Amino acid sequence: MQETTRITQRTATTSSGSPVCIFSFNGDITSTAKEVILTAYHGLDGSSPHLLLDFTSVDYINSSGIAIIIQVLLEASKAGRESVGIFGLSSHFNKVFTMVGINKYAALHPDEAAALSAI
Repeated sequence: MQETTRITQRTATTSSGSPVCIFSFNGDITSTAKEVILTAYHGLDGSSPHLLLDFTSVDYINSSGIAIIIQVLLEASKAGRESVGIFGLSSHFNKVFTMVGINKYAALHPDEAAALSAI
């Protein structure tokens, strides 16, 4: 059974004091998550030039879900975000994201600490 996607948003700070918006996904990411994800992304206030996507609590992402993530990454690029990073992927999804080229739009990191230190 598919688990509904939920997103929590919080702000962290890099070691240099720069604010970073973190989107933490929870649940499956499929076509049914599109509205939730895009609404959350469009609701960003823009106060942070940095965005991190946290997939630590995601067990399943299908091709439609990957397309939604790519859409968010393209919109972030067009909006002029200085950096976008992804962390918390399972080894399987790290390989999949690399194979489909997501790492061209966002840096892939093993965890939040590594992602924050890369900014």
